[in-house]
Amino acid sequence: MARTMRCDNGLKGPSRRTFITGTSSILGAVALGGLSPGARATIADAAVVPALVIGSGYAGCVTALRLAQAGVDVHMIEMGMAWDTPGADGKIFANTTTPDQRSYWLRTRTKQPLSNFLGFPIDKDIPRYTGILDAEEFSGITVYQGRGVGGGSLVNGGMAVTPRREFFGEVLPTVNPDEMYDVYYPRANSELGVTMIDPAWFDTAECYQYARVGRKHAQRSGFPFVYVPNVYDWDYMRQEAAGSVPRSALAGEILYGNNYGKKSLQKTYLPKIRATGRVTISPLHRVTSVVPASGGYTVTMEQLDTTGTTIATKSVTAAKVFFAAGSVGTSKLLVKLKSTGALPNLNGEVGKGWGDNGNVMVGRANHMWDATGSLQSSIPTAGIDNWAAGGAFAEVAPLPTGIETYASFYLSITRTPSRAEFSWNAAAGRVDLSWQTAWKQTSITAAKSIFDKINAKEGTIYRTDLFGVYKTWGDHLTYHPLGGAVLNKATDNYGRLHGYTGLYVMDGALIPGLTTVNPFVTITALAERNIEKIIATDL
Repeated sequence: MARTMRCDNGLKGPSRRTFITGTSSILGAVALGGLSPGARATIADAAVVPALVIGSGYAGCVTALRLAQAGVDVHMIEMGMAWDTPGADGKIFANTTTPDQRSYWLRTRTKQPLSNFLGFPIDKDIPRYTGILDAEEFSGITVYQGRGVGGGSLVNGGMAVTPRREFFGEVLPTVNPDEMYDVYYPRANSELGVTMIDPAWFDTAECYQYARVGRKHAQRSGFPFVYVPNVYDWDYMRQEAAGSVPRSALAGEILYGNNYGKKSLQKTYLPKIRATGRVTISPLHRVTSVVPASGGYTVTMEQLDTTGTTIATKSVTAAKVFFAAGSVGTSKLLVKLKSTGALPNLNGEVGKGWGDNGNVMVGRANHMWDATGSLQSSIPTAGIDNWAAGGAFAEVAPLPTGIETYASFYLSITRTPSRAEFSWNAAAGRVDLSWQTAWKQTSITAAKSIFDKINAKEGTIYRTDLFGVYKTWGDHLTYHPLGGAVLNKATDNYGRLHGYTGLYVMDGALIPGLTTVNPFVTITALAERNIEKIIATDL
């Protein structure tokens, strides 16, 4: 075993020289978003590390950065790819309208959230590959998740929304709102590069005609229309519109990554992580077990190739382990570890409190005089806020088909009381989720509080050709999984797992099913809060 010494922060672990050498660190060659081609970081079998972070999304990046800045050497384990190598088309990410093997995680056919158009199915066969978007199917619901260094930031629309303070008690009832709104939300927004579209440009840009139609309809029905912050580079989008740079948002890039303008974690936290010189990242590694061991925990993982085949199995020792694999990834792993006896002292709250953030999609068919535009920015910037009256916040979402559709499209976030539970299915060797499709009726009813009124006012109807044959509501999915290891229940009030010292949950699994808005700013801010406390008291 490598010679150990006392690290700067008092954690017992390998020397920094041994740590970097033993884990094949290539810190000097890390490119924006991950690791340079041909020089992947790969954690060594039997390595000993002070801190292991499982996942490289918002919470994982916050955790790794703050630990490294505090003097802790960190290794991040990421199941997906590094996404730093262009494909045959010269671009890293595939276009939304032409999905290929880069688009989906280990599927042989796409599973697009909008599965039909003009009555025809639009999914297509693709080669099996460790692509960027995972459409993970459970009974009654499909959960969309990002796969790669940068996690969900790679595939979301960038809507960076802080919940209204008066609703924060619904989101995190055991967290002091003063510290969140005075310290951690501002910190998260600053680090993520959150900005607002220029309303004057919005009013004239061809690519936001669809959103202006959405505004007109909302206001004519008496609903508040709000501009929504985003992490897109607005200067770049103006240049896209002017034709002076390669198009990205104006080329419909959203579902399967954005090649140019979006400020994902590849452009915010990850460069700062690289600059510390203390963090290495192993892509295409999947953690399968965490068990107590001398010096901390033995973490077993599989190394994958791009077909999803396991090419190596490794066991490493970590003094502290931070679960940041996303709500589903973290919850599934913890439920498996508890049920199979690897971590039997985890409490009975593990796996509970999971929700879909009340997600439901719908389209409306407008009149010919309400054209929404053939050129649509894939980056949403506006919403209809009916939370106080009807329990719904609706994004005015793009439908970037490249043709005029005369359609308005929306993703609603709704107040919903339904919470599911993950459980271990020993016979099948998997984790199941107790979601019921019927629970989505609450979300549909909340969304209808907006769109029934708009349709009545405008004399329009719902589209029934987007989610199947004569199916109005996209009630089969969520982009916003939350819960499964709820704060102050499965953990203490800062994410420390009950029953085990040195195990932490850092991600959206802590949030009990709802954020009232898009969740990634809240996930980031909560991780900033929790890791600050953990560093101050545990290290």
